Amino acid sequence: MDKFIIGEERLTISNIRNILFQNRKLRLSSNTKKIILDSRNFLNKKIQDSDIPIYGVNTGFGSLCNTKIADNDLESLQRNLVLSHACGTGDLVPKEIVKIMLLFKIEALIKGYSSVQLIAVERLIEMFNNNIIPLVYQQGSLGASGDLAPLAHMSLFLIGEGQVYHNDKVQDSNTVLKEMNWQPIKLQSKEGLALLNGTQFMSAYGIWSIIKSQKLSYLADMIGAISLEGFDGRGECFDELIHLLRPHKGQLKTAANIRDFLLDSNIQKKVKKHVQDPYSFRCIPQVHGATKDVIDHVLGIFLTEVNSVTDNPNVFTKEDKIISGGNFHGQPLAMAMDYLAIAIAELGSISERRTYHLISGQRDLPSFLVANPGLNSGMMIPQYTAASIVSQNKQLCTPASVDSIVSSNGQEDHVSMGANAATKLLRVVENTERILAIELFNSSQAIFFRKEKSSDFIENILEIYREEVPIVKQDRLLYGDIDKSVSFLQNLSVDDNLI
Repeated sequence: MDKFIIGEERLTISNIRNILFQNRKLRLSSNTKKIILDSRNFLNKKIQDSDIPIYGVNTGFGSLCNTKIADNDLESLQRNLVLSHACGTGDLVPKEIVKIMLLFKIEALIKGYSSVQLIAVERLIEMFNNNIIPLVYQQGSLGASGDLAPLAHMSLFLIGEGQVYHNDKVQDSNTVLKEMNWQPIKLQSKEGLALLNGTQFMSAYGIWSIIKSQKLSYLADMIGAISLEGFDGRGECFDELIHLLRPHKGQLKTAANIRDFLLDSNIQKKVKKHVQDPYSFRCIPQVHGATKDVIDHVLGIFLTEVNSVTDNPNVFTKEDKIISGGNFHGQPLAMAMDYLAIAIAELGSISERRTYHLISGQRDLPSFLVANPGLNSGMMIPQYTAASIVSQNKQLCTPASVDSIVSSNGQEDHVSMGANAATKLLRVVENTERILAIELFNSSQAIFFRKEKSSDFIENILEIYREEVPIVKQDRLLYGDIDKSVSFLQNLSVDDNLI
């Protein structure tokens, strides 16, 4: 398997996907190693040649920034920092997101502005390459001094503390270190702070949510087209001519997708009794397209972030400066994730409205999409389920970024709450996936009652889908069908060029 030489090229959504989904290993180039060593040597010399306090290097942290630490205590200072800040709680962060955290922390440290030891970076790379994934908790970060608590949990393995996933089980870090024949790392000056300061928790959640959102955006178009067919909807509202009059990129893309999905559909060739469809069908390009544009906007913000240096202080070897600033503040990410949550929630909101129309007994469809309605409730309650999730999404879309709370004795007096924005964004994304799965369940059922065939594309999708989720001909347990519909969407492969 070929290795990705980290540091030689900018991280893009394409190579991030490739690293994650192709299980590519990371490797440092000799030039990157030199950059890391030069930065560390510069800081060591600076400490030797000067008695001036340098924040985080030979001082305390946060409101203790004016407390000078003796040289012989610097190793203990950094170890104590990691131990004391590992205060996460709540649910565990998904393993795939922790792995992205490792990737982004490595990317930030190799730029030469953090003055960490080479061995620390190499150990993080070895963790990534060997799927040694620290247990990290979702709650604990204010998203302003960086993601202190989650990054502390991520870093515990380096010093032989905490627990990790390895070989499909949870193990103590010391056990895995012995198994790998590695020694715990003795942290040097500034090193613990460089590991803990940074936005990698927020960034990992954001990028993972973006990757899932890009796929959901395409699937929403596909499922919306299937629902349109099931509802006997009209196709002229997707004509490129009308969308060129209002050429938002996402709107044009969505309309083009729908046209492709409906190509040569016999349902579309049928003469329609109705002259117009409800907005949830007719305005799919405008609504889904707006979400696409938000995804693209937020992706740009996150790609800037994951290719940046977000710890503090920063060491500038050429300029002979060590500067304490605030690049760890998560405000750009928090606001972007709040925006993305709203955009993705709208995919779910309009999806549930289409489901509602499909079960309403209109356009020659049976009530609740089942034979013998009354004796059978059919698809009545899956719509309830979708509606309840849509309502939860609305609650989750209350912005986290407008909140703040004072911490560290007032030294950290404005925080981004970006970590809360991150975790609730992923919940919105996963919720929307479920809502779309319920719509697909209903639209498959609706097309079953149509005499005409849809397009080859849609008929092929439904043939595969119905192998997993058969048509409901009389009432049965439906919660398993919803789970299977969700799994179908998760496992459906979508070419990166389509999203």
